[in-house]
Amino acid sequence: MLSTIDDATLTKVAGALGEEEAVKLIEMLKNSEELTDDEIANKTGIRLNNVRKILYKLYDHSLVSLRRTRDPKTGWFIFHWKLQPDQLEGFILSQKRRVFEKLNIRLEYEKNHDFYYCYTPGCKRIPFEEAVELVFKCPTCGKPLMHYNNEKIIQTLTQKIETLRKELSE
Repeated sequence: MLSTIDDATLTKVAGALGEEEAVKLIEMLKNSEELTDDEIANKTGIRLNNVRKILYKLYDHSLVSLRRTRDPKTGWFIFHWKLQPDQLEGFILSQKRRVFEKLNIRLEYEKNHDFYYCYTPGCKRIPFEEAVELVFKCPTCGKPLMHYNNEKIIQTLTQKIETLRKELSE
């Protein structure tokens, strides 16, 4: 399974979870067996509290694992972090499922509503029921609302859903 996940994918996921600092942090972990949060902070120059925040975010998605030891001098816990790239596949799959469901909800909304729009950039499309209440006047700019054909939106959503459906069934 590890072979299907490349560095670019790992970097993309890290970027999605914590921007540039997470990418740096993942790079550091990728090239090490196990590191403490202090070691990561020192080697990357990222503030310790940010390192911890990113690590916990990655941990929440099972992308890193954690081993806890106790410092014999201070009695404090030391956390040793390790990358789990094999969990990446599952993470990506669950993200795709979430997007798939949201796109389906949006598609249903688009199919079940008739929209009106003033065609002024920055103004929003208004569903028919609301347009009637507004006497077909844009609530933002006051221009008349005209029927808006959302076929292109429906077409695009359908294509994206179909692409994801294929990816999820592979």
